[in-house]
Amino acid sequence: MDVFSRTFLPAAAETGLAVQAVSRHVPVFRRCVGAGDASVLVARCGRPDRAAGEYLLLLTHRRLVVTRQTRVLHRLRLHLNAELGELSDVTWSADPRQPAVELAATAIDGVRERFVIRVQHPRQVWQLDALLHHAFSTRLRSSRERVVAAIGDAPTAARGAAFRPVVVH
Repeated sequence: MDVFSRTFLPAAAETGLAVQAVSRHVPVFRRCVGAGDASVLVARCGRPDRAAGEYLLLLTHRRLVVTRQTRVLHRLRLHLNAELGELSDVTWSADPRQPAVELAATAIDGVRERFVIRVQHPRQVWQLDALLHHAFSTRLRSSRERVVAAIGDAPTAARGAAFRPVVVH
C-alpha cells in the first residue's frame, strides 16, 4: 500500500468525513497526487462567492487539489490542481465564532481562489490553523533572493576563499 492510500482515509476521518463521501473523489485525486505524497488534510469546503456545488479539498505536502461535485447530476470536476510552490499570496483566517477557516490563494494562472472550510468544533479551527501554517509557511517559495553557487564553481570542499556566489531572483 502506498503512502497516499495509507494517509488519505485517516485524514478524511479526522475531519469527520464518511468513507462513502470521499471514495468517489479518490480517482480524481490519484491522477493529481503521486503515490508517495502523504495526505495532510481532506475536508469538505465551499466557496464564499458561489453557492452551487460541493467541493472537496486535499492538501498534501506538495499539492493542493480541489474537486467539485455538481448538485444535480453529482458529476465530479477537477477545480484546482497546484503545487504549493506555484501558489502565491496564500492567506487564511480562522474564525472560531462560525467555526470556519477561510483559505485564499492565487493560482499560477492569476485566478484568486477562496474556500471556506467548516469544522464541527471551535477547537478544530485552531488545529486547522496550525496545520495550514505548517503546510504553507515551510513549503512556499520565498520571494527573497537566494544565493547559489555558479555553474563553474568547484565543489563545496574545494571552494575555500575562492567561492563567488551568484544572486538568483
